[in-house]
Amino acid sequence: MPTLLDLSHTVEHGMITYKGLPAPIICDYLSREESRQHYAEGVEFNIGKIEMVANTGTYIDSPFHRYAHGKDLSELPLTSLADLEGVLVHVVDRKSRGITREAFKDLNVRGKAVLVHTEWSQHWRTDQYFEGHPFLTKDAAEYLTDQGVKIVGIDTYNIDDTTDGTRPVHSTLLGNEIPIVEHLTGLAQIPNRDFRFFAVPVKVKGFGTFPIRAFAITP
Repeated sequence: MPTLLDLSHTVEHGMITYKGLPAPIICDYLSREESRQHYAEGVEFNIGKIEMVANTGTYIDSPFHRYAHGKDLSELPLTSLADLEGVLVHVVDRKSRGITREAFKDLNVRGKAVLVHTEWSQHWRTDQYFEGHPFLTKDAAEYLTDQGVKIVGIDTYNIDDTTDGTRPVHSTLLGNEIPIVEHLTGLAQIPNRDFRFFAVPVKVKGFGTFPIRAFAITP
């Protein structure tokens, strides 16, 4: 039987995903108590309300996140988001924060989802998560683009070095219509064998980023 592996953080009221951005506010729009006046005795419902920035939890970036004329979430084809053959790249024992093309050069990544496992997600919901995180280098992004990767995901705070205002990895990948998934978790669950990856957001027009329920399926 296939196994489903959850690779997403839980979105919770008051949590901070990205330093400087507001936390989500999760509350009732219509509470169960208030709903009772609209239905028969013993029947009640809850209608929730959430106020949040797009960059919350585990999320996907479309080209529109970086480029004004890039594809937004509603324009991403499902073939770039779902049922993708995956490649897991372990870079836990790294000598530097920057992950270069050397981590990928012996792998067949063409047409595949490349997930980068750094173990940084263990710092989620701590101050350490925001500082000193691993990231891909520009040459890694260029190499993955040249190799025809379908989507790139990582379990860190940002796929780019946040001290570099040029954001070369976002610019390179999104500039070539390669979506990015950030803040993955649980990548250690994935065995070193075949798996399929799914990272589908809500189909929102005019949005470049949105939370997803990322998951993998193993045979």
